[in-house]
Amino acid sequence: MEKYLIAALVLAAVGVSSADVIDPVPFYEVKIQDTFWQPKLETLAESTLPHALGNTEKAVKRLRLTAEWREADKKDGMPLPIPHRYITSDLVKVMEGAALLLKVKPNPKMEKEMDRIIDIIARAQREDGYLYVTHQTKNYSKHWKPETNYDMMGKRPYDFLVHSHELYNMGHLYEAAVAYYQATWKDNFLKIAEKSAKHINKVIFEGDPNYNDGEPVMQAPGHEEIELGLVKLYRVTGNKLYIEMAKKFLKIRGVTYQPEYDGRGVMLPRYAQQHKPVAEQRRAEGHSVRAGYLYAAMAEVDSVLGENDYSKALNSIWHNIVDTRFYIIGGLGSGAGMEGFGPEYYLPNRSAYNETCAAVANVFFNYRMFLKYGDAKYIDAAETSLYNNCLGGVSLDGKTFYYSNVLETDLYNKKARSEWFGTACCPANISRLIPQVGKYLYAKQKNDIYCLMYAGSKTSIELKDGQKVELKQITEYPFKGNIKIKVSPKDEKKAFAVNVRIPTWTGQQFTPGELYDYTSKSTGYTLKVNGKKINGKSYSTKKGFARINRKWKKGDKIELSMPMPVRINKTIDKVEANHDRFAVTRGPLVYCAEEPDNGYIQQYFIDKQPAGSDVTIEEMDGVLSGIPSITIPAKKALPDDVKSSSLKLIPYYARSNRKIGTMTVWVPEKKELTKPNYEALGLKKYANIRASIHENDKGNNSTKGLYKWLDPENSHERLPRWSSWGDWGKEHWVELDLGKVKEIENVAPYFYDTGKDKWIVVPKKWHVETRKSKDDKWVKMVPYNTDSYTTQLDTYNTVQPDKELKARYIKIVMTPKRKDLGVGLLSVNVGTKED
Repeated sequence: MEKYLIAALVLAAVGVSSADVIDPVPFYEVKIQDTFWQPKLETLAESTLPHALGNTEKAVKRLRLTAEWREADKKDGMPLPIPHRYITSDLVKVMEGAALLLKVKPNPKMEKEMDRIIDIIARAQREDGYLYVTHQTKNYSKHWKPETNYDMMGKRPYDFLVHSHELYNMGHLYEAAVAYYQATWKDNFLKIAEKSAKHINKVIFEGDPNYNDGEPVMQAPGHEEIELGLVKLYRVTGNKLYIEMAKKFLKIRGVTYQPEYDGRGVMLPRYAQQHKPVAEQRRAEGHSVRAGYLYAAMAEVDSVLGENDYSKALNSIWHNIVDTRFYIIGGLGSGAGMEGFGPEYYLPNRSAYNETCAAVANVFFNYRMFLKYGDAKYIDAAETSLYNNCLGGVSLDGKTFYYSNVLETDLYNKKARSEWFGTACCPANISRLIPQVGKYLYAKQKNDIYCLMYAGSKTSIELKDGQKVELKQITEYPFKGNIKIKVSPKDEKKAFAVNVRIPTWTGQQFTPGELYDYTSKSTGYTLKVNGKKINGKSYSTKKGFARINRKWKKGDKIELSMPMPVRINKTIDKVEANHDRFAVTRGPLVYCAEEPDNGYIQQYFIDKQPAGSDVTIEEMDGVLSGIPSITIPAKKALPDDVKSSSLKLIPYYARSNRKIGTMTVWVPEKKELTKPNYEALGLKKYANIRASIHENDKGNNSTKGLYKWLDPENSHERLPRWSSWGDWGKEHWVELDLGKVKEIENVAPYFYDTGKDKWIVVPKKWHVETRKSKDDKWVKMVPYNTDSYTTQLDTYNTVQPDKELKARYIKIVMTPKRKDLGVGLLSVNVGTKED
């Protein structure tokens, strides 16, 4: 703690006065004592983190091999690490989570493991501070070609920052190093981070003779993150260099972007927010995770420096998100192919992306917007993302995950959670988010205390005048809206204010912005101090807070009561996907209906909104034990009849913890919006399928499996499949007949891959061709600006058209990687506006 006090004095010396800004109360000064979050911390410690560390051991191995290579006198014949851009970032994110948890729950075994990995990282790092395995060992894949910029890594250090992830990796390393220092007061990891940061400052902004021919690189990273890491380094060390570096990276973004990088897909400047200087940006653009990290950094740098250089940009971007691009679960990103923002008001449910990392980034962004502006609406937006999208990204047992979070699953896209991913940023991000929830509960400014989010907890806060105040919070939030806060000042003669957040969901809408409104009136809230209801004369309301300013006595108790009835939500007409549909929420939680409770979900509709007396709320049992469910009257559309029924809903975050099935958030109000159970009726997915080879439905070359309503668990699953087995090295195609002309939203093949670069593997390249009739010529589908024809394993490779596209026939054309290999498909989804 002494070191932290020294750092605080340094911060004051460089001109950042804690009196002028809202200061967060650090996570390690808040003790969680909560029936909702405490079990999640236990699950993280016992399940998620050990699982995550095991899956990132391959990243540790790469660093170990790099260290051994550096230390060896003779390097000939030594094993070298596999080339990879960002696997190091997954490791250090998990390490940050482990470090954060160590402060909350000490674990000598985990601390010893952290020290082991930190020692390997130190050995792998160059003397000058550079750390990037592939460039250090020069172990480039034999398949890489110069025109691919050596698989997006560049030919040498810092040569291709638009996609190399060199600075992204280091940003996450800085955050992990700061967390470990705060947890243990050991500075071994922090020294590695500072060494790296000073090296990067020299190479990027000053010029180093050993890099880029001595010229300053002056390029912003394609994937933002280092800016946030640098601010954390500044906060903990007081070294002004780091906050200055963060500001420099913001200043050059969109200014020094190299024109030869311009192009489509991931090379589009807009994809990485490089299309104009950040202070001039007014809309959320491009990759949603990158954007969220950027906006968070802009808000925090402004706050720390006491500036408003990015205020116009931040306010405009925030409104653009919550007014036009914000899913009700707090998710960002309607485009799977680009992992980012689609057009305004385009919020499809079944094909929604809502990457878990984007929700985490949204929490970071809105929390920092609160620290800048002191407005509770930002905490409201962060809370929406946290409780719904973020928590929805991890199973209740902490062992399986969702990368994307859709709002509807039907026979086209039902899919189980995954144990891990090739790109594992999402489980790693969840690993570091949950243990720092404590920091989102309280903040302070001068002689004001802010109660932000609600969870059973206790903390001690020191105010500007030296007053120390202990707070203890008791609640069953988010399932119940009763909050009790015990206030115990050390000095009862000094007045100070406690600001209690009144969430947006208590009013006329569930979450901030213009997209969603309740269909019923506000439920309001009541506020008591020491058991007596207080009125407007006893407190003031400002920016979403009830501010109670008085001389407090030890044991004084604030009681905030917020009714949690079931609320019906409607979207504005501009969001076409939700016409004649409604969503159910209760308190801060979005609810969904899923198959284990109801059967096939797409058969249900509700043509009369439920009254309070029609609603049943009861706790679940089994895997969902203790979680409140909601049951409402509904109707079930059968093939030849409509049957009165009921629909059970559970919190969205708790979905997909039982069997794989159909699910929806937005419930139809009309029978016409229901869908028959094609699978139960024995109907095929497509009217007809043709292929370039062996259309006899036998053996490895069968198209039969592509007709089925199924989702593979991985690319090598032994499902009925089509492949070009036996006809090696040639271009092949599969043609899908939709039965009639439809408007195409996306095409998503799931490639078959036998593994080990042998027999059938993901294609070298592929594309989609379409036509309306058999008499028309085939036309290649041009992807949406930031989409591309990806070839990823274990997932649907989704691509959207760049403009309105109507077609009946869809052809997927695939080229093998080599002359001795073939291509294959396990499944194909074609999203249309009619589905």
